[in-house]
Amino acid sequence: MTGRDGGTRERVLPAVLRMPLGVVGGLAALVVVALGVLYAGRGTPGRADRWVFSPTADSVRPPWRYAALAVDFVGEPGGAVLSIAAAVVGCLLARWPRAAVFVVVACGLVVGTTTLLKHLVGRTIHGDGNLSYPSGHTAFATTLAVVAGVLAAGWLGLGRTRGTVLVVAVSVGGGAVMGWAEVALGAHYVTDAVAGWCTGLALTPVAAGIADLVIRPRRPCPSRP
Repeated sequence: MTGRDGGTRERVLPAVLRMPLGVVGGLAALVVVALGVLYAGRGTPGRADRWVFSPTADSVRPPWRYAALAVDFVGEPGGAVLSIAAAVVGCLLARWPRAAVFVVVACGLVVGTTTLLKHLVGRTIHGDGNLSYPSGHTAFATTLAVVAGVLAAGWLGLGRTRGTVLVVAVSVGGGAVMGWAEVALGAHYVTDAVAGWCTGLALTPVAAGIADLVIRPRRPCPSRP
């Protein structure tokens, strides 16, 4: 099954993007680990957090606060379910079930991983009960953006360079918007948002590989003599 400009829809992760996104994902994972070790068990902002943004109080006022709250809703349970459902329905309407599996696996993987990391790292904000590292909202938004970028690159038949640039660019856009909202609302430190972006960037290519294993390409029926 092919898309526009010769792009393939047999696999959600085009072969030309496996290596570059694997490298990007590996570097992103290293950032998550490094920041996690640096801020493990801490309940105060680091130097980078203080330098970039005031991290412990609401820093925006209306109308920007309303915009931040609207963006934040996408990462809340209700908003996340709606976003995933819309993406899955879109994939099914496009007759691309493998992409629907990709969406579900990617979102499930990133939510589970960020939850685990929060407890392992133990960084807090506004009190001991508020685990903050990494930002799950930012990781979720980044994941949705990377999923969209990967699917678009395959559908359009983009090569290695343009496809990688597209995926990274949309990940930066999605992560930056949600990261801004989380920091502006005082829910996370800047480094939490950076780690959330890196978590989504690292895990989404893995989820694509899982989706490609779960649903294998259909083999053509043998022709009758």
